[in-house]
Parts: sequence; structure tokens; C-alpha cells
Amino acid sequence: MSYENILVDQQDRVGIITLNRPDVLNALSLQLVTEVNQAVNDMEVDENVGAIIVTGAGERAFSAGADIHENREFSPEQRNSSQDKRAEYTWHMATSSKPIIGAINGLCYGGGTVMATSLDFLVGCEKSSFRFLAVNYGQMNATWSLPMLVGINKAKELLYSGREVFADEAYHLGLINHLFDSNQLMDKTIEIASGIAKNRAQGVANIKQMVTEHIGEPLRDQFQAEVEARKGRFKGLSVEDGFSDFLARKGRKPKATK
Repeated sequence: MSYENILVDQQDRVGIITLNRPDVLNALSLQLVTEVNQAVNDMEVDENVGAIIVTGAGERAFSAGADIHENREFSPEQRNSSQDKRAEYTWHMATSSKPIIGAINGLCYGGGTVMATSLDFLVGCEKSSFRFLAVNYGQMNATWSLPMLVGINKAKELLYSGREVFADEAYHLGLINHLFDSNQLMDKTIEIASGIAKNRAQGVANIKQMVTEHIGEPLRDQFQAEVEARKGRFKGLSVEDGFSDFLARKGRKPKATK
């Protein structure tokens, strides 16, 4: 499928989505997020993709946020429809069956932070910076995603103030998992994603679903949910199938199944 606002690539088992509006700092127009949503859909059903990376084109920005000029032209009805579609794509990215990693190549503001914090985790560089700007417009976002990354007290501070968070602080807060030089960012992120993608896709998907479904529950409930899932819906492979390579090296033939 051809796209106008994103670039799609693949390296080994890693799908790469690049927000491609560098002239407007990769502002998130409705068409752009619709294309991102479709690209994620396509990669989810592609057995040759085990993990996904999202990054921004150019050297300045991952994304400066929503396309203000576009929003200004919308009627109230169009604006409401746009918000619903944006919420849908954000939730899709958060709950995608494939892990999605953000390579934050520059500033990440407003709606860009909503996209970024909905991903599984982020990798940054010295150019990475974040601003949760909704408070400046009397609005809110990332109240559900940011506390999971940095803790509730830090999340309150960042959401209340809208101040800029630069790369070093973002790393120490846990907003980004790894911090690399900008000229190594994509190579290192692909390396991390490849390490995930080589695992059994269903195993990764099951782990993601369990973590997502049970965040915030009492620890005993989380423990019990895993115990039940291992016996039921996420039963996994048999010993013969799961350890076939090991058994083959040891010269053990699989047992015949009845």
C-alpha cells in the first residue's frame, strides 16, 4: 500500500514506520494517523514482522503534536469525529498484538507525547525532548499512560506544568529506556527490536496482553491471573514443541502424540 504521510520499511523481522512530514515537524494530521493505524494493522497480520518501530523524519522532531492548522479548519462535528479517530488509533497502538517501540529522534510535544507514551517503550538520543502541552489549552491527555512510565507523582508534575523534559532527565525518569547518540539511534533501536522479534510472536503477544490487562490490580490478582492464563488461554507450546532445538541437540526424538 502506498502512503502520503508516512514511510514504511522493514529490516529483517522489524517493521519501521516513519512519520514523514518533516517540514511541519511531523505534525499529526488526521490522514497521517490514519495511515499509521493502517500500517500497524498490516504489520500485525504479517508473519514476517515480529516487532515495530515508529520514528520521525528529519533531524528535529519525532512529532510536534497535532496539526493545529488542520484542526482550526474543522467544524465542531469534524473536530469531534477527528478526536474519536485519534483515540481509536492511540488505543490500537497501545494494545497492538506486536510490540511497538518509539525511536524518539527529536522533540516530542503535545499529541506526539500521546503517541509516544502509548507505545511499549521508547529509545532516545541527545535530541529527544518532551512536553505534555494539553494543560496549556485547558485540555488533558496522557493521564492514563504517563503514570505507568514515570510514576504518579512525576506524571502529575509533568502534566500540570507542561514543562520541557530533556533527554537526560527523560532517561532517569524512565520515560525512555535507552539513551544513545543520535547517529546510532536507529541502528540501536533496530538491534533492540530484533532481539524481541526473534522470539515466538505469540509468546510476546501473550505477555503484552497480560501486562496491559492487569496493570494496577493487586499483586495477588496479577499473580493469579498469570497462573490461570498459563493453564488456559495462554497455555503455550508443549515441551516437545517448545524445546525442540534443545531436544534435537541432545539426540532426543519427540514422543509420538496420540
